[in-house]
Amino acid sequence: MSNPFKLPFIHLIRSGLFIILFALALPQLSKAQNANQPVFNHMALCAKNLRKTANFYRNVIQLQEIKHPFNDTVHVWLKVGEGLALHIIQGNCSTSPDIGVHLCFAVPNLDAFIKHLDTINVSYVNWTKQPKKIQLRADGVKQIYLQDPDGFWVEVNDAK
Repeated sequence: MSNPFKLPFIHLIRSGLFIILFALALPQLSKAQNANQPVFNHMALCAKNLRKTANFYRNVIQLQEIKHPFNDTVHVWLKVGEGLALHIIQGNCSTSPDIGVHLCFAVPNLDAFIKHLDTINVSYVNWTKQPKKIQLRADGVKQIYLQDPDGFWVEVNDAK
């Protein structure tokens, strides 16, 4: 006498194996479809005075300098994340005074960062350029804005 549960059980096992194999293959299929997806690598800024601008990003923003392939005196590279860099290049610069065009860095504690700015006498503003005011974004993130020596705007916020 044949088992009435045997055939549905075999289909269930086959279906389960198919689902498991599909679940394991899906990330690989996704990677294959996006194999040439661009990822952010670096931002380059022009500096009229490389030393002054590099010092701003090293000392005020507190970025770490990293090696670069040029071995010259017109480039400084700074780490802004894992595999991400800010390239500062000496040149004849023109800047945008528009606060909407800016770099942004997130810090774990904005109040501590503001205390650092106050200690070294670096001014900051909110979005409407009111001095020493913190901007509260609609999602609750606090932000401030400051300008580097070349006039580029930099936002610092506490986004997680």
